[in-house]
Amino acid sequence: MMTITQDATATSLLRFATAGSVDDGKSTLVGRLLHDSKSVLADQLEAVERVSLGRGQDAPDLALLTDGLRAEREQGITIDVAYRYFATPRRRFILADTPGHVQYTRNMVTGASTAELAVVLVDARNGVVEQTRRHAAVAALLRVPHVVLAVNKMDLVDYAEPVFAAIAEEFTAYAASLGVKDVVAVPISALAGDNVVEPSAHMDWYGGPTLLEHLETVPVGSDPSAEPARFPVQYVIRPQTEEHPDYRGYAGQLASGVLRVGDPVTVLPSGHTTTVAGIDALGEETDIAWAPQSVTVRLADDIDISRGDLIAAGATPVPTKDVEATVSHLNERPLRAGDKVLLKHTTRTVRALVKEISYRIDITAPVREGKLEQSSGADGLNVNDIGHVVLRTAEPLALDSYSDNRRTGSFLLIDPADGTTLTAGMAGEAFDTVRSTDANDATDEEDWV
Repeated sequence: MMTITQDATATSLLRFATAGSVDDGKSTLVGRLLHDSKSVLADQLEAVERVSLGRGQDAPDLALLTDGLRAEREQGITIDVAYRYFATPRRRFILADTPGHVQYTRNMVTGASTAELAVVLVDARNGVVEQTRRHAAVAALLRVPHVVLAVNKMDLVDYAEPVFAAIAEEFTAYAASLGVKDVVAVPISALAGDNVVEPSAHMDWYGGPTLLEHLETVPVGSDPSAEPARFPVQYVIRPQTEEHPDYRGYAGQLASGVLRVGDPVTVLPSGHTTTVAGIDALGEETDIAWAPQSVTVRLADDIDISRGDLIAAGATPVPTKDVEATVSHLNERPLRAGDKVLLKHTTRTVRALVKEISYRIDITAPVREGKLEQSSGADGLNVNDIGHVVLRTAEPLALDSYSDNRRTGSFLLIDPADGTTLTAGMAGEAFDTVRSTDANDATDEEDWV
């Protein structure tokens, strides 16, 4: 069987997110990373030097390279998710610089949702704090494969190895209890540049890679042939022209896996089976397509297929109207049992009812016997809350478990009145939890579904 993988070459791409508590130096770290990797244009650096000089600073404030909003510069904090694009001879990068303030935790969910690696920053003077645990939990919730603990401001603790070792041990143990399997700790000083791009002359006791070296060499991507094929239909193509009188194709992006001509597939939620008759990519016929390619698939049989249907190969999910999921609430408006919402899953949007908010997860509380504590969901979910919900949809959905497939196991809850995003959902259980109170009784279904 053909194996399709990505390796650490100049053409590989790493999406990663940064997170850290306020004043941990995250913006300075990102600025240092861009500056020392020579990814800053001359006019950008000149502008930063000019602003820094106007503030009476002797050296350029590299945090200004990322804090683009006026409010961010005035308050000295990151508010919005800022995406930065840079490259080295070994790899290309898309960096999501996410806010550290607890008020903007929801923005970390946005930035880390597509990341393959998360850099969690810690101030060496303060160690692991509540917001550090929150960021680790969000990374675990979103199944980010790799986590880097960047212990910053080592220059302010005299580059002491015991300080670094204690923080790394505490964080690694906590992350492991959440199911994070790959944690790499790096001692750095973003202000001085130690171990960010260049090795530090002050920490000869550290024999690991610099932050950039790790980013350049960490494995990215996966073998699509090892995953079941999932192809959400985005558009049905029926040109009905003299040249193509009988052409019927289904356009979309492969969410996971590999499709080959001749593969048996199942169309969900209808359950009809057929085979792949042809694949068109960029106007040319091909025998194979793999995630995340955008292609047009032709099937051997004429089946009633429309936008939102899922063409699946291999083990297929069972369509259901009853959805249980771990969610992160993103909106200022609380989510409560009985709310009527729209549920968007891949290219399919259906009406849904929040039957029950089973519990909220306290991701800042100490882990007991490897489990997070849960509290009552009777009051609903407020902004930044993480909890477990039960939904009833008007039409069946073919969801994978999020732990098996990040693309087809995720969904959004949307306000049907104005179209604003309310909640990000991950199908299935995300964490082992300890129940502290009984969950609410389920809300009766209404005519909404």
